Amino acid sequence: MNLLHILVLLAGIGLLLLMVLRFKVQAFLALLVAAIFMGLATGMPMASVIKSITDGMASTLGFVATVVGIGAIFGQILESSGGAESLARSLIGKFGEDRARFALAITGFIIAIPVFLDVGFIIIVPVIYALARKTGKSLLCFAIPLLAGLAVTHAFIPPTPGPVAVAEILGADMGWLILFGFIIGLPVTLIAGPFWGSYIGRKMFIKVPDTFEAETDAPPARSFPSFGQVVAIIATPLALIVANTVSGIIAKAHGMEDEFVIQLLAFLGHPFTALLIATFLAIYFLGIRRGIDRDMIMRLSTKALAPAGLIILVTGAGGVFKEVLVDSGIGVTLAESMAGSALPPLVLAYILALIIRVTQGSATVAMITAAGIVAPIIADAGLSEPLKAIIVIAIASGATTLSHVNDSGFWLVGKYLGMNEKQTLRSWTVMETIISVTGFVFALILSRFF
Repeated sequence: MNLLHILVLLAGIGLLLLMVLRFKVQAFLALLVAAIFMGLATGMPMASVIKSITDGMASTLGFVATVVGIGAIFGQILESSGGAESLARSLIGKFGEDRARFALAITGFIIAIPVFLDVGFIIIVPVIYALARKTGKSLLCFAIPLLAGLAVTHAFIPPTPGPVAVAEILGADMGWLILFGFIIGLPVTLIAGPFWGSYIGRKMFIKVPDTFEAETDAPPARSFPSFGQVVAIIATPLALIVANTVSGIIAKAHGMEDEFVIQLLAFLGHPFTALLIATFLAIYFLGIRRGIDRDMIMRLSTKALAPAGLIILVTGAGGVFKEVLVDSGIGVTLAESMAGSALPPLVLAYILALIIRVTQGSATVAMITAAGIVAPIIADAGLSEPLKAIIVIAIASGATTLSHVNDSGFWLVGKYLGMNEKQTLRSWTVMETIISVTGFVFALILSRFF
């Protein structure tokens, strides 16, 4: 094992954390600087370091930028049309107030597929306020289930940026990732959401914050898109991607790769095409058909791309980080050291994501950095497609651990629920850690079958 490579990797991670935590350097810049440092410290020629930066950025963003960009517009149309709130109100109506926590968990799980966690939470929070006031229960009884659903899907299921970026870095199949994201994500959501929410809600009463009274006024249900319409549009890209994966497996087993139907499903089920179809369906059925003019749709689409740009750049910098690890030889060193280690790649991936998440706060940065470190190991190990997808879930689980004061989500939740730091730690932080631990345990169990 090359000791220099290990020391350079540790120093590179340390430099990354120091810049982000101590000097408040934006993650995009910090990842680039850390990658350059590692390349030069291992003796790479300066021209080769520049080439690695170019190659890493290009290879990662060729896929991620398109998926995140289209997904951001899709989510913005769903949010602005009232589709997300329609979903919440319909499910609560079907489940009833007594089982509203399950309805909210499912709502969060579905909404977070196209909509970012913080946006989904802000959209549905008026419904939570209304339920808490009507039932007299703690706000946590309803907020925690919603947040659990949002957090699980945000971390586990594409097209949210984290799992998309990690899947691209590790070369994991998107169809397998969606399938396992649902298989693992649903039980994790129930444990961390309705069950934990009911428990902590009994232990800690949180009333609706007075400052948000005015925000609970919502438009009448008739102004929202229908429940079936919203679910069908959200399900469209997922169904197409999974159909592509399943047809690919069948085609490979029977030598049918050149059949027109298989090629058509591969085209329609590629994330680019699937998301594009769903986005135009949303624009037409949730926008144009409901009276939203084309100029407004243009403005909403442009608005959606602003936050997506930051995510795309950070993800690209993560690709640079990975490329330098490979080109400098650090990746080979890691792979060789892991070959003789009893620690499986899945466990290593989880631990790395957990440590980075706890120390610097951003789940996305933790996922991308951990993926960059384990990518050479996974490439060398020759793992199956299902197992690579499970490792993506393990990384996502580790990156969900122990959200605290260095995570913007911690402050957002505390503000909207009117909680102080101690209360937020006891409720939201514990919920995030339950997601992490149960997600990893289920991933570990599932990996035994592959």
